[in-house]
Amino acid sequence: MKNRSEVTEFILLGIPHTEGLETLLFVLFLPFYACTLLGNMSILVTILSANRLHTPMYFFLGNLSVFDMSFSSVTCPKMLLYLMGLSPLISYKDCVSQLFFFHFLGSIECFLYTVMAYDRFTAICHPLRYSVIMNPRVCMALAVGTWLLGCVHSSILTLLTFTLPYCGPNEVAHFFCDIPALLPLACADTSLAQRVSFTNVGLVSLVCFLLILVSYTRITISILQIPSTEGRRRAFSTCSAHLIAILCAYGPIITVYLQPTPNPMLGTVVQILMNLVGPMLNPLIYTLRNKEVKTALNKVLHRTNHVPVI
Repeated sequence: MKNRSEVTEFILLGIPHTEGLETLLFVLFLPFYACTLLGNMSILVTILSANRLHTPMYFFLGNLSVFDMSFSSVTCPKMLLYLMGLSPLISYKDCVSQLFFFHFLGSIECFLYTVMAYDRFTAICHPLRYSVIMNPRVCMALAVGTWLLGCVHSSILTLLTFTLPYCGPNEVAHFFCDIPALLPLACADTSLAQRVSFTNVGLVSLVCFLLILVSYTRITISILQIPSTEGRRRAFSTCSAHLIAILCAYGPIITVYLQPTPNPMLGTVVQILMNLVGPMLNPLIYTLRNKEVKTALNKVLHRTNHVPVI
């Protein structure tokens, strides 16, 4: 890839139309990133330390916390350094790595939401067989499968983007290396890369969304058949956090990648929300709506002499 390109480094132009606001944005974004790391780490430590949370549902929630921390860390540190006034340059190899891991972790999150929907479907529609169907071996296989599928998906997108030659200019009109910002800089025909990346992202998103939709349709039918009002309320409460997280994840994907002519400014705003706000919200969504997690987190904080969660 490097031999076909004259460009050895790219210049990240950052967030458009924010000249002179770098310090303000740094002060605004840093707490979001810190809360993302702290919140997801708290969820992960709580799940690992509480025996009652060693179930498939919380196993996948722990995986989601790891991916949220990693996903946010792919782009946010470089953006914060740029906002501090440090160099906006990123080497060719680092740009390749950033794009690969961004789509690798982003696709894993989509696959994880699908697996979590299947887990909720099994728990609600087949409660007597749940422990047999979702045994530790199956859970581990599903988790590893998300890694492998994410790697294949991201490898295709990365190869399509960086097998193209980049002869200059090297100014990326974005705050990180991503396909829509890099393809206009290629000095070759990018129509194949655009079509395949659009199809690839669209296919992964559509298949995952349809599987989630099927799972929750079956879940809704099963919940409506529960005779007690309290039983229906508890079942809906268990699934509502997952549905909120899914809406927060799929909205940005549709806005940024599945539009024929996306608005650059709108895409940047949505990307910031996806990189900073989404990963920070997941711990709040799952913690505030889940009594088991709040109880376990209280115990962890009590043991470490911190203020308990209300």
